[in-house]
Amino acid sequence: SPNIAKEMHVGHLRSTIIGDTICRILEYAGHEVVRLNHVGDWGTQFGMLILHLRTEFPDFVNSPPNITDLTTFYKGAKARFDSDEAFKKEAQLTVVKLQSGDAECRKVWQLLCDISKQAFDGVYARLDVKAEERGESFYNSRIPAAVEALQQVPGLVIEDKGAECVFLGDVPFGCCGEGAASEKEGVKRQAVNYPLFLRKGDGGFGYDSTDMTAIKHRLEEMKAEWVVYVTDKRQAEHFYMCFECARRAGWLDDSKQRFEHVGFGMVCGEDGKPYKTRSGETVRLVDLLDESSKRMRQSLDERVAEGKCQLSASALELASKTIGYGAVKYFDLKQHPSTDYVFDYDRMLDTKGDTAVYLLFAYARFASILRKAEAEHGVDLKQLAAEAGAFLREGGMEKEEVALALELAQLQDVLNLVLSDLMPHRICGYLYDVCVKATTFVTACFVLDKARPDVMKSRLLLCAATCAMMEQCFQLLGIKPLDRI
Repeated sequence: SPNIAKEMHVGHLRSTIIGDTICRILEYAGHEVVRLNHVGDWGTQFGMLILHLRTEFPDFVNSPPNITDLTTFYKGAKARFDSDEAFKKEAQLTVVKLQSGDAECRKVWQLLCDISKQAFDGVYARLDVKAEERGESFYNSRIPAAVEALQQVPGLVIEDKGAECVFLGDVPFGCCGEGAASEKEGVKRQAVNYPLFLRKGDGGFGYDSTDMTAIKHRLEEMKAEWVVYVTDKRQAEHFYMCFECARRAGWLDDSKQRFEHVGFGMVCGEDGKPYKTRSGETVRLVDLLDESSKRMRQSLDERVAEGKCQLSASALELASKTIGYGAVKYFDLKQHPSTDYVFDYDRMLDTKGDTAVYLLFAYARFASILRKAEAEHGVDLKQLAAEAGAFLREGGMEKEEVALALELAQLQDVLNLVLSDLMPHRICGYLYDVCVKATTFVTACFVLDKARPDVMKSRLLLCAATCAMMEQCFQLLGIKPLDRI
């Protein structure tokens, strides 16, 4: 999740769209899903941010600043914190004031949160992602009670150099809980040689205490039965430690609840390092989406010039954004979540191969066949679907028809597998397989064969089923299909 006063960057892409897709799949399966966005809206950095805002915009109450570039604002505060000792000391005191409930500090903090949320919401709107923001600050007042509850567990919390810690020794790595697929294979245990810090030596609380408090809240107040954490895979050990601590405290019962972590790899440049701009800056997520849309518009304009596309100017703009954003999503989601991958616009926007562009163009082709059947052959597709049984052919089907029909029948098995391991790339693989077989089918088999009405109708049913299946898969991936491109 993003941090307050920082713009969303390419590193936030994976958690956002992988988490959204997992939510969509669980919702499709009938689960009641609460989408929580655990934003970083609390911590020591707010001392420098609040102080920087107050000194740069002293009349912020009556004239709220228009901080459109959050990254520049954050860098300005950090530069002063690192170079100005007086500013640093006052910033540290400001943190104490904030945590003590100082009214003015809280007002500045809320302003920063509101500005950041507005920026985040703009990115989420582009990606068609919805989530309930519940940041670290939400749990702040609940931390003392959660730590006290852990202290009541005999032998769990010990004091070490003034800090209150939980030494776990070893923890199970992998999915645990009722219905967990990996339980059948046995969850591996791994030694850890450092503790969870519930309270630091100076008496303060940190990430460990916040995350333990969040687990307690989700189990005891929200009554959650299945909790999925989607973060950078490098944080896996931390969360498995938190899960194990909750077990030993008696909060988490693997026979009743399922807790798991879905870890994702990095988005890399051609050098295999984290993807950055040419100047070495982190790539803003809005810039990445803009560039994909821009390149897609150039491609569509070329198709218009070649007479291959008849979309209006407004439709072209919509299509370039829809396909451009969808291409970014699909290129990420088709990877195994835990792998690092190289971000490449050319590969992502290729009209051939395993890309969203190929899939969306294919979907539009199948949709055009159905439109032509209605417009030129007078076929009532709704009536045709209602009378489907009358047109099913027991014999004489081409091998391409059979292959597509069998592939379409696999969706439920794929979804069951994804529900067990929460690997969204399986949906992408299935969607691509369906598309390849459907393309082969419409190429090899003449669909609108008016000389053989029953054959035409059965093949139209196959086209309609393909569109419906692809549309469902697109919906699960958070990609919007287009009937015309």
